[in-house]
Amino acid sequence: MDADPCFDEMWGTNEELREPYRAFHDWFDQEDLARLRIKQRDAEDLFRLTGITFNVYGQAEAEERLIPFDIIPRIISGAEWYKLSRGIEQRVTAINAFLHDIYHKQEIVKAGRIPAEMISRNDAFLPHMIGVEPPGGIYTHITGIDLVRTGPGEFFVLEDNVRTPSGVSYMLENRETMLQLFPELFSQNRVQPVQNYPANLRRSLAACAPGAATGDPVVAVLTPGIYNSAYFEHAFLADQMGVELVEGHDLRVTDGRVAMRTTRGYRAIDVLYRRVDDDFLDPLNFNPDSSLGVPGIMDVYRAGGITIANAPGTGIADDKAIYSYMPEIVEFYTGSRPLLQNVQTWRCSEPDALAYVLDNLDELVVKEVHGSGGYGMLIGPTATKKDLAAFRRKLKARPANYIAQPTLSLSTVPIFTRSGLAPRHVDLRPFVLVSPGRIHVTPGGLTRVALKRGSLVVNSSQGGGTKDTWVLED
Repeated sequence: MDADPCFDEMWGTNEELREPYRAFHDWFDQEDLARLRIKQRDAEDLFRLTGITFNVYGQAEAEERLIPFDIIPRIISGAEWYKLSRGIEQRVTAINAFLHDIYHKQEIVKAGRIPAEMISRNDAFLPHMIGVEPPGGIYTHITGIDLVRTGPGEFFVLEDNVRTPSGVSYMLENRETMLQLFPELFSQNRVQPVQNYPANLRRSLAACAPGAATGDPVVAVLTPGIYNSAYFEHAFLADQMGVELVEGHDLRVTDGRVAMRTTRGYRAIDVLYRRVDDDFLDPLNFNPDSSLGVPGIMDVYRAGGITIANAPGTGIADDKAIYSYMPEIVEFYTGSRPLLQNVQTWRCSEPDALAYVLDNLDELVVKEVHGSGGYGMLIGPTATKKDLAAFRRKLKARPANYIAQPTLSLSTVPIFTRSGLAPRHVDLRPFVLVSPGRIHVTPGGLTRVALKRGSLVVNSSQGGGTKDTWVLED
């Protein structure tokens, strides 16, 4: 493999094969590279046949792309996963409690743990949710926690995704592709399954049905439509759960319920898994120009006539400035120190932090507090002088719009190249389902990989790819 000074999840730091990869390595050593090249092409053909694509906005010449997939799995031991999942459960519990608190008594603000303006002046704070009790007390029905690794036992949370986390369809299709191409690997390695996620998702959503529901809860998925970058996932999950995929024009408010149009007339929905942002959810309460949502749905929601997953207003927990307070949030609501640590973060809204960031811009990663998908960020060590100068101007003009973090030495995982294995940087997005009395962390998640040598940007919109993530049985 190419030399790389970072911790490699297959080879560690001392070029000694790590135990989770032992069986896979023995198999790979016996494989013919030409056969594996054919398998890699077969994987691409499967993705193309299935239609596993994503849209890139602002690039008319190639709006829809095939997401790159690498056939070398990322492998995590059962013991490692046990520690990770406990930390993830703790964090998701705290996030849900935080959301309930800021829309009710705001005890964390009264205790002086978070400044009041961090909530009140936050664009993602939704006044319409003040005093609202979501069914079952659940705000974060589906959560994605982005993790990075820097050493054998060193995992950090990079971001929390609780608004409309995406990518689970890639996790499922990655596994399905590997099962088709390399069935022998799954008989040689005891890999925990992920294929039951859609059934678990439907069960978890149904458990959050409102009091107005009668009988078996009716679940539906609300999509903005075919031009949304994650439309494939919306359709995929609706199909896998066996529920209807609907758009705003398919729905209306009638008799105090939200109902969807069917061939037999309108049918009331109990749980709506929405993939539409807050601002477009209800033109009567939010953006009046929106044609993506349902007029009056927020009134039905506040009256307890429907469950919306994730709850409106959860986006404030995605905010990267709020992220910087997560250690305090976890401790405040759980009474325990965080099991998973944050990456060190400078809030550019604070004068001392801003001064430090400006002085060390070429060494830091700078992100917009509401940014996503790898857009609107600066990676100092790889930035040009022009980029650095432009970001200095942005920071001085709107310092509260940015946070900064050190450039971490992210772990690497092998990818398959024409000459064999080569290390590339990765992150991990495990998916969490929350219902009353239960938190389920799917074993594994979506591994995103920076396919360019030396790159730290793993987002598919920025040239990254994905790979299957294995969590081994103990």
